[in-house]
Amino acid sequence: MKKFILAAALLSATALSAAAQTSAPATTTPSTSAPATSTDGNTPAVASPETTNPTAPVEGANSFTEDQAKTRIQEAGYTDVKDLKKDDKGIWMAAGMKDGKSVMISMDYQGNVVAK
Repeated sequence: MKKFILAAALLSATALSAAAQTSAPATTTPSTSAPATSTDGNTPAVASPETTNPTAPVEGANSFTEDQAKTRIQEAGYTDVKDLKKDDKGIWMAAGMKDGKSVMISMDYQGNVVAK
């Protein structure tokens, strides 16, 4: 009788363990869609061109070179980009033009380009 109870307890523990493993969401499944943005700035290092982090510009270690930053800003539709400098928070800042208006432009380490 004791062997039966022990076997039943082991079987129950194994079943619960297996159920817990299969009910957890998969976090390592690769995705072909763009990464989702969040309001807390906790997004991947590089944003896709179709998305912008809603809290941009986000502070962080910026690995874009000056030429890469200028190119990305120009690809976002800004012209006459000048005075491009990276500040102490890792954000590229510049002056430029868009739609005939003078604007201040920021580009963060994620590649988000925003105008003020």
